[in-house]
Amino acid sequence: ETLALTLSRLSEFCFDTETTSIDPLNADLVAVTFSWEKGSGTMLWLPADRNETLKLLKPFRTVFENEKIRKIGQNLKFDIQVLSGYGISVRGPLFDTMLAHYLLEPDMRHNMDMLALKYLNYNTIHIEELIGERGPRQKTMRDVDKERVREYAVEDADITWQLKEKFEPVLRKEGLEKLASEIEMPLIRVLAGMERDGVLIDETVLKNYAVTLREAIIRLEKDIYTLAGQEFNISSPKQLGDILFVRLHLDDNARLTKTKQYRTDEEVLQRLTSRHPVVGKVLEYRGLKKLLSTYVESLPELIDRKTGRIHTTYNQAVASTGRLSSTNPNLQNIPVRDEEGREIRKAFIPATGKIFLSADYSQIELRLMAHLSGDKGMISDFLSGQDIHAATAAKIFHIPVAEVTREMRAKAKTANFGIIYGISAFGLSERLTIGRKEAKELIDGYFNSYPGVKAYMDDSIRRAREQGYVTTMFDRRRYVPDIQSRNQVVRGNAERNAINAPLQGSAADIIKIAMVKIAGKLEKEFPEAKMILQVHDELIFEVEVSSVEKLRKIVTEEMRGAASLSVPLEVGTATGHNWLEAH
Repeated sequence: ETLALTLSRLSEFCFDTETTSIDPLNADLVAVTFSWEKGSGTMLWLPADRNETLKLLKPFRTVFENEKIRKIGQNLKFDIQVLSGYGISVRGPLFDTMLAHYLLEPDMRHNMDMLALKYLNYNTIHIEELIGERGPRQKTMRDVDKERVREYAVEDADITWQLKEKFEPVLRKEGLEKLASEIEMPLIRVLAGMERDGVLIDETVLKNYAVTLREAIIRLEKDIYTLAGQEFNISSPKQLGDILFVRLHLDDNARLTKTKQYRTDEEVLQRLTSRHPVVGKVLEYRGLKKLLSTYVESLPELIDRKTGRIHTTYNQAVASTGRLSSTNPNLQNIPVRDEEGREIRKAFIPATGKIFLSADYSQIELRLMAHLSGDKGMISDFLSGQDIHAATAAKIFHIPVAEVTREMRAKAKTANFGIIYGISAFGLSERLTIGRKEAKELIDGYFNSYPGVKAYMDDSIRRAREQGYVTTMFDRRRYVPDIQSRNQVVRGNAERNAINAPLQGSAADIIKIAMVKIAGKLEKEFPEAKMILQVHDELIFEVEVSSVEKLRKIVTEEMRGAASLSVPLEVGTATGHNWLEAH
């Protein structure tokens, strides 16, 4: 009681939960620690009996739910979820030291032991010292002596508090404070809610698809053996390398790995596809095997038996571009374009009586290119409302839009997206299977049509050289140290990053802003609608069939209004009774 009273009088405090598991949905609380000044902290020990724990937590509920007190932590998303399992919703502003460090050093690791050592020159007690190494014999926090838990847990809260004191002034100094307080920190609560809600999976769809896939894999195996002239283990890079380069002589200058076997990674095989039909089959075989093991067989294992749903984990501090990534399952990697990935999307379904609404930004990176480069031609092409790729083709090939053929549009589309990523004439010629001279003409034609884009690209590279980093519209930084490299390949990569990071990073920022705004609006006006998935530029919602139009209006409005650009942000929406239909 006294502790709760003390906390209620503070303007901010740091807290940390100790639990029996790292799965927040099924973790039991063992202790909560608090710290609000350097070098000290207090632990609230909680008994194994859930009802006792709920009683002890009662006085703290108003403190956690107080909108005025700022809550500080390291990886707060976990703690927020654990507490919500006990009926406590953490409100008020948040400050997460993991995310603060992610904004300051996007390419580094952000775990606490490392941060303590690097910034406070302090060696923390590692969790393994308490519960042992990972494995079947690992104990849980519940089995550890209370005093040892106290020492470990209080240290965590105290160190986190000290890291906050360190990082906050630096965020301010580097101009990252707004990005932190308006985008990243509020997003924590949104993601915690999405993870908790989860998404339903139709297991029969996956079971049936597994059968189809296994049959296809067996057929491919036979084809590959026939084309190769012998049976071998297709999944063994060594045996595959011997078939391709010793038996079939597909490339006499084939590169070797450190262990002196032939390289057979995707990139190598892609280059050889035109030389022998077996290569394409091997790539297809690999794709199907990966699909089977990564998704079709493993999705059912990820279903939480209590909720019947899959609860993916969104990682906010992994991709240095600013995009979200996800694990268990990795939603970002489900193939979109090909038939195979579509079958997997079919297995994601809404609850009975509900429907999915999918909303995505169309061509957001190209629109950002128009906005950031200020290129008059590109801006007017977008404003005219005609198809951007056809408009580009008309410019490059000097013909009216009405005369653009499908093939020309496809070339312009590849050029549009390729140029955003800083593609070279060589890269474009490979992708479009055209000669280098033609590719160079295409790129020159492109830059003549959109001189502002060329200027923007040169300017991005110049800025990266001067500052060592580039920024998004919202001041997120991407460091490009290799831009000074003497090695042409390394430097070329860094230059492509310098061009693309502001586009990709701004797109990531914009969808995050939209998520925060939509979540706030739904909480107030429409709590029965749930935002449940985020993949790249797409958001998926689950809602009662009768209210889908109301939701569509809210979502479209907030997504369009997430940023004001010199060209409109277009949002496409669709509904369906599984993710594929809605996509």
